[in-house]
Amino acid sequence: MQTRILGKDLRVSAVGLGCMGFSHAYGAPTEEKETIRLLRCAVEMGYTFFDTAEVYGTPEEPHVNERLVGEALAPYREKVVLSTKFGLRFDLASGKIPYPLLPDSRPATIRKSVEGSLRRLRTDHIDLYFQHRIDPQVPAEEVAGVMADLIREGKITHWGISEADEAYLRRAHAVCPVTAVQNRYSMMARQYETLFPTLEALGVGLVAFSPMANGFLTAQYSDPAQFDRRNDYRAAMPQFTREAMERNQQLLELLRATAERKRATPAQISLAWMLCKKPWIVPIPGTRRQERMQENAGAADVTLTPDEVAALDAALGRVPMSAVFGVERPADAQQEAGQRSL
Repeated sequence: MQTRILGKDLRVSAVGLGCMGFSHAYGAPTEEKETIRLLRCAVEMGYTFFDTAEVYGTPEEPHVNERLVGEALAPYREKVVLSTKFGLRFDLASGKIPYPLLPDSRPATIRKSVEGSLRRLRTDHIDLYFQHRIDPQVPAEEVAGVMADLIREGKITHWGISEADEAYLRRAHAVCPVTAVQNRYSMMARQYETLFPTLEALGVGLVAFSPMANGFLTAQYSDPAQFDRRNDYRAAMPQFTREAMERNQQLLELLRATAERKRATPAQISLAWMLCKKPWIVPIPGTRRQERMQENAGAADVTLTPDEVAALDAALGRVPMSAVFGVERPADAQQEAGQRSL
C-alpha cells in the first residue's frame, strides 16, 4: 500500500485500520482468535497503521481491544504504527452498563493510562498517543506538557488530539508539536474542513475516523432492522433510519455513478475523495471482514483528479442529506444516546 506522512515524520499506510469494531459498538464482539487472524491479515495486505483506545472493550473486559491488538501485532511490531488514546475513563460508580465515559486528562490519570496501554499493547513505546476528548477542566498546555515529558522518556514518540478545535490545537501545539488530529470526517460530516488551513499551517495531519459515516457510505445497507439494538450503536444512528435511507438515495446514486466510472466501489470512492483532497489525510475505516479490509486498502489506488474532487464537493452541497451521527445540524434535533464519546 502507498504510505503517507503525518506531522513531521510519522510514516503510515495511506489507509489505516480502525480496530474499535472488533470489540465494541458494532454488534457482538468478534471472537478473539478471529480478531487476531484478521489483524494479521491486515498487515499482510499492507496496512501499517492500527488505531485503538484504552476504552474500546466490553463490560466484562473494558480494555480488551488494546490487548487483542497487542497480541496480534506483537510479531510485526517493527513494521507497524500503533495508535491509542487516553483522556476518557469509565464511570464505574454509576452502576450503568455499558459504563458511561467521562473526560479525564489530569496528569496522574494520563500517567496511569500510558502504563496500562503499554502493557496491553506489548510494547515499550506508543507511536501516536491521542487525547481521546478534550477535558474542559485541564488546560491544553498542561496536557501538552505531559506529552512532552512522555516523549522525552521514550514512552511515546508522537501525540495528537481527537475532536480538536483550532484554539485548543494551537495552544497545545505551541507547547509540544502535535502530529495529527483525529476527527470525524466523511462526505456526510464535513464540519472540520474549516480546520484544514490551520492543519496545513502547523504541519499537522488529519486521521479521519468514521470516514464512511459508520459504514453508511458503503451503500451496503437497506434495512435498519438488521442492527441488534442491544449492542450495535448503528441501530440508534440517524443515518440508518428508514426515512434517512430514502432521503439519502441521491447521495448513494452519486457514489455508485462515480464508482462505476472509476471502476471502483462506493466505499472506495468515499475514501478516495478525501485521500485525493490532501496528502496529509489518512482515513481509518473499521471492518470485521477480510474482503472489506482488502476493498478499503484498494481505495489508495483510486485516483480522482482535482476537478473530479471539486465536482463531488459541489454535488455534495446540492444533494439531500439526512442527519448523521456525530454532526449537529440546526435541523437535526437528533439525540445521540450518549454515544458522542466514541
